[in-house]
Amino acid sequence: MKIYDIAILGLGTVGGGTYRVIEKEQEQIIKKEGFGINVKKVLALDYSVDIPEEKKAHSIDEIIEDPDIKVVCELIGGKTIAKDFIIKCLKAGKTVVSANKELIAHSWGEIQNAAKESGAGFYFEASVGGGIPILRAVQESLQANTINSIYAIINGTTNYILSDMEDHNRDFDEVLKEAQALGYAEADPTSDIEAFDSTYKLSILSSMAFGVHIPIEKIYREGITRITGQDMQIAHELGMTIKLLAIAKKNGNEVEARVHPTMIPLSHPIASVKGVFNSIYLNGSAVGELMFYGKGAGAFPTASSVVSDIIYAINMDRQHKYADYLDSDNTDVRFSTNWVSGYYLRFSVADRPGVLAKIAGLMGKHNVGIASVIQKGTAGDDVPLIFVTYDTAEEDLNAALTEICLLDEVNEVSASIRVEQ
Repeated sequence: MKIYDIAILGLGTVGGGTYRVIEKEQEQIIKKEGFGINVKKVLALDYSVDIPEEKKAHSIDEIIEDPDIKVVCELIGGKTIAKDFIIKCLKAGKTVVSANKELIAHSWGEIQNAAKESGAGFYFEASVGGGIPILRAVQESLQANTINSIYAIINGTTNYILSDMEDHNRDFDEVLKEAQALGYAEADPTSDIEAFDSTYKLSILSSMAFGVHIPIEKIYREGITRITGQDMQIAHELGMTIKLLAIAKKNGNEVEARVHPTMIPLSHPIASVKGVFNSIYLNGSAVGELMFYGKGAGAFPTASSVVSDIIYAINMDRQHKYADYLDSDNTDVRFSTNWVSGYYLRFSVADRPGVLAKIAGLMGKHNVGIASVIQKGTAGDDVPLIFVTYDTAEEDLNAALTEICLLDEVNEVSASIRVEQ
């Protein structure tokens, strides 16, 4: 029986989880694959996992110069030293497995070209959806499909926060502090709550699904910091819930890609996804609707995907499957920003005669159809007035809001949340 030597860079949550999974599941791997995996070297600043001294590398060069190490797992994160290490390993002909969604979203083409030039492989299943095997499913199980749309919950932190706000009628700031105390949110939660993390993942997932490079700068991004307990409560009154959705659609040569809080019906399958779980909902031309569900982060779920990539790379003799669309300048693709959706709008207004008629009139002027109106609170100068619109073009809605904000009776647009049916 052959044993394949690998190296792990970084021994944080995912790196430590990967080391443990390989040690724990070695017997199963041998039984299923007919070969074993040996972590020969680990390079890390901190060794949170008990690693034998002989396995600790002193530099990246020690790993690169070892001819027995064929696969290197980059689990450091970030865009600086991680990128340098990946490029060095690929140029040396070593296949790289990574979970680094931020780096891949920014530098996928450059990294892939380095792999192509040396004949090494580059695999990154763990970069999207944690333990959910979504990327390989898209790449190797759905080739006979034109994927038309993606609706995805791909950030566990924000889904935990929104789920808790919904279930316990609490506001964002309170739940965020609790999520940080429980370890579900980072001390600096910006990447999660401002939707950067979901944007990186959508760039990778939609590029693979559509066969078109979707750069992160072409993805509209909006975080969850303005969502309130009141919005959650009203959503439920409307038979809906609010999720941070990563949405991508392709129709011919037109692509739209966006990440933002979204109201969806409680009857939709993805509406029931709670807590730190992730879900990806796809529509394919042949297969129809598919939904993938599972833990999107954490030591062992993500390590499951990392180890899967190691095994896959070994079985493929480390060969790289090149994505030609990454070298395309997308001259035939139009990225739309004037997408169509419904809207939930909450205004703070003075309770005076004619306010509703003025707002409705300006909406009508800009082709914004009103599905329902809800007025909350008592008379005064700060009364919530809620509208739900029919499907409306983004540009028409923005034009209407610009004029509505000029009305003396309107204090502010307190919430503007897109609605997907």
